[in-house]
Amino acid sequence: MKKYYVTGNTAKGLVNYISSNLQNIKQTIILKHPSDSLKTSLIQQVIDSYQSNYEIEVLLSALSSKYLDGVIIREKSLAVICDRVAKNNKIPNAVEIDCSLFTKDKPAINTELKEKIIHHTEKAYKNFRTGLSIHDDLEAIYINEMDFDRANELAQEFIQRIMKNQEKQNRKSTTYHRLFGTNTADGVVNEVPHITERMKKVYYIKGRAGTGKSTFMRKVVKSCKEYGFDIEVYHCSFDPGSMDMVLVPELEFCMFDSTDPHEFFPTREGEEIIDLYEEAVKPGTDEKYEEQITKVHNHYKSFMKQGVKELKKAGEYREKYESQFIFTEEDKNAIVECINQQVIQ
Repeated sequence: MKKYYVTGNTAKGLVNYISSNLQNIKQTIILKHPSDSLKTSLIQQVIDSYQSNYEIEVLLSALSSKYLDGVIIREKSLAVICDRVAKNNKIPNAVEIDCSLFTKDKPAINTELKEKIIHHTEKAYKNFRTGLSIHDDLEAIYINEMDFDRANELAQEFIQRIMKNQEKQNRKSTTYHRLFGTNTADGVVNEVPHITERMKKVYYIKGRAGTGKSTFMRKVVKSCKEYGFDIEVYHCSFDPGSMDMVLVPELEFCMFDSTDPHEFFPTREGEEIIDLYEEAVKPGTDEKYEEQITKVHNHYKSFMKQGVKELKKAGEYREKYESQFIFTEEDKNAIVECINQQVIQ
């Protein structure tokens, strides 16, 4: 079972990578209903039905751990996703199931609660945006002390190392865009250990803001594409324009930004650290700008924390919103039966 996110709460607002992950999927079933609890329960039933016989990809939700965005079963070329994720995306071969047709209870929707959820979510995004603009000042400190030639050398040395004895594939590379974690009503979450555990080689990219961790990974992605390998790109949930992880299944390796708030260290054979601060930043930079770095770091972090608080408030209103909906096992079974009837065998 694989677990990752296709949606994220970021400094650029809500990002959605569902379309990228539905490449080559022949059938997508979209569950339509105002209750995310109902859709999550249905998605979980689909997971339970297929997970013993198939490799399952569980799409975790940026709302909180109580919810799911969907499930993909590539061996069956099948996906089941909620309408919230499908919204504003062109999804070919999609079948929409209106779950409200199967539920006996049809409450009048409390629009005030919905507005509160939107209000606090937007306030969270505003805080994240402010945090990102302050974070740029932190990056500027290190960029000014950076040896870019050495950073480029490191990237080229790494690429030569992983591509040694590899032949170019006679096919086009496919890239899947995802997130390994995000900001949620539960706080800042990630699935890094789960994702990396299946890889033989794991590279922990260390450094500071602005020291080229994302650029390093972009160069690796470019090379892997040229060789025709499929790639999983995991975007940064703070600034989705940056990469936080690159995973290449055929080469059995991944590399990721191993700094706060997803800092980890090697624990097994085949794992190693690549430290861009040590290798490409002028020695003594941390000490030289210590006071300024601490001030900027604490300032941007304060906005990030406030943003997460707003998501928690949105989550509290979501719980009240969800409590309006009542659905029975009979209701759910009827919908699951409809899903099964729609699935192309």
